[in-house]
Amino acid sequence: MAVLASPYHGPPQLTLPRAFAEWTADPAMIALIVVLGIAYLGGVYRLRRRGEEWKPGRVVAFCVLGLGFLAIATLGWVGVYQNILFYARATQTVLLVLLVPLFLAMGKPMTLFIQSFPGPGETLVKIIRSKVSRIVFFPAVTSFLLIGIPMSMYFTGWYTATFHSGAVRDLTFLILMAPGYVFFWTLLRLDPVPREYPYGVGMWITAAEVVGDAFFGLAIIADTNIIAQAHYLAAGWPFGPTLATDQVLGGGIIWILGDAVGLPFLAVQLIQMMRADKVEAAEIDAELDAREAARAERKKAREAARAARAAWREGKDYDPVAAVGDTEAGPGDADDDPERPWWLNDPRFNGGLRRESVNPGE
Repeated sequence: MAVLASPYHGPPQLTLPRAFAEWTADPAMIALIVVLGIAYLGGVYRLRRRGEEWKPGRVVAFCVLGLGFLAIATLGWVGVYQNILFYARATQTVLLVLLVPLFLAMGKPMTLFIQSFPGPGETLVKIIRSKVSRIVFFPAVTSFLLIGIPMSMYFTGWYTATFHSGAVRDLTFLILMAPGYVFFWTLLRLDPVPREYPYGVGMWITAAEVVGDAFFGLAIIADTNIIAQAHYLAAGWPFGPTLATDQVLGGGIIWILGDAVGLPFLAVQLIQMMRADKVEAAEIDAELDAREAARAERKKAREAARAARAAWREGKDYDPVAAVGDTEAGPGDADDDPERPWWLNDPRFNGGLRRESVNPGE
């Protein structure tokens, strides 16, 4: 290992117990977590006070898992060692880009806002449905940013800038989360979206994201240059691994952990597509059954009307209600012309309307 530029003054050696015990204080991230949690729970309380339900699973997804992983990524062991270990920063990147946005989106925060505040909610829906939103939030664009932003951070001076400025670091956290949230928001469709694309499109985009994660991780592994080498040498981490091994571990985490999130999400989309196809098939079958039933009822009514009128003409007992029924054939019926009123098919009126009584009492 290269000679250390200075004595080490950072956190202790990372062990499994310390992974649970080591925490740091980032005022901006603490404030963000608290504000998001209070706002979400406040919306839930507002709904329940009006007698409306909000599923507990959504609260768990947003507050426990989403904000919980955000706390681990910025305040837990990942945040403690982010400036010391490359693989800690890689773990943080995956958490912020994929896991945190996924669970926040599963909490349906937009729907909660729309239901809690109907007036502003209508405005939000109009913005979401606008043409501008359809362009800006097109899933392919979001998927590109999901990979492009982290890669541009790791392979430029942006990466080292996060070590020297708390403001840059916290802003980077938000920039990493933004495309991930939009990605899962537009593909999960739990909240209102600009446009509901076919699930097949979403599957292709998710597959591209999985491939992009793998390419990103492999690019870091294959890079013979040590990313931010001067910084890590100055930090002087004395416990190992070496800088080269640390970078390989980080690239592997981005590759494997990223795919560990992307592949199940791809499977979820496949299940959603199968369910959507099943629902659509059921709707088509129900519509065809309804049309067939309506056609059968019309045919039955026409036959009853003809039988009643024939009985009336022959002076037999008949059903007066059935006698006034329509004998016109409906669409798809072949036994009568759908364009001809029933009386034009009645032999009594073939020669024009005649002045004869239609009242059997006369």
